[in-house]
Amino acid sequence: MRLGILCSRIRVEEKLLLAELDRRGVQYQRIDDGGLVLDLQQRELPFDVVLERSISFGRSLYTLQVLEARGVRCINRPAVVETCGDKLRTTEALLRAGVPSPRTLLAFTPESALQAIEQLGYPAVLKPVVGSWGRMVSRVNDRDAAEALLEHLDVLGSWQQHVYYVQEFVRKPGRDIRVFVVGDEPICAIYRTSEHWITNTARGGRASNCPVDGPVGDLALQAARAVGGGILAIDLLETADGELLVNEVNHTMEFRNSIDTTGVNIPARMVDYILNPNIAHQAAHAQPWLAVDA
Repeated sequence: MRLGILCSRIRVEEKLLLAELDRRGVQYQRIDDGGLVLDLQQRELPFDVVLERSISFGRSLYTLQVLEARGVRCINRPAVVETCGDKLRTTEALLRAGVPSPRTLLAFTPESALQAIEQLGYPAVLKPVVGSWGRMVSRVNDRDAAEALLEHLDVLGSWQQHVYYVQEFVRKPGRDIRVFVVGDEPICAIYRTSEHWITNTARGGRASNCPVDGPVGDLALQAARAVGGGILAIDLLETADGELLVNEVNHTMEFRNSIDTTGVNIPARMVDYILNPNIAHQAAHAQPWLAVDA
């Protein structure tokens, strides 16, 4: 197997993955997406499998599209990356599959966004359609805050800031749940607890083990299949009456805080999946409308 690891920089997660590959004697080549030049006339590439670990959504998406078009098995597939990297696409995939998720409204002007926020009621959550680590995710508590936030977004240059993704505020019990899914198996899960309403561990949330059996694992696997499958992290919210909702699906998951917490060797499980010769392109559960080359 000719294995490539696509990444922007070597973080703790990449070091753990590369150490696991080294331990097994697997040969691989690191692909630096910052220095990558792809000759689009070239049809043969020196890889059979490429694992995507880039922190750049745009670079990884376009690189994977080129690789898959030339027969390279990509983990995750570009259709999956395209879906998970865009919150609107993720929501649409979940809804099509009947996966429960927070109520979400979409608007394109400050005026219509304000209407959407007030339709959901305060507080509401305003998110960028593309982004990670909880950045630029805002809890809007009242009309004054909504008007100020929308005015700021309106003057920003990116068109993405002019797509208003407005979500109901779920009063979770001081925590959310992240479930790690590898192929067709939820392998482990953590609670992310914080006094702040944003519970990402990148923002200071504390990780503790969460049982993955039963409804937690079942819902996470349903969500993973809805977006096309692969190696994914599913974020779940618990409502006041105990219902589980899928909040987001992450295609380049971080896991450094979850190995000791859960007792599961996450990089080893990922490498098992990467090296499995029986796993073809991960399209078994993908929806046709999500396919890049449809």
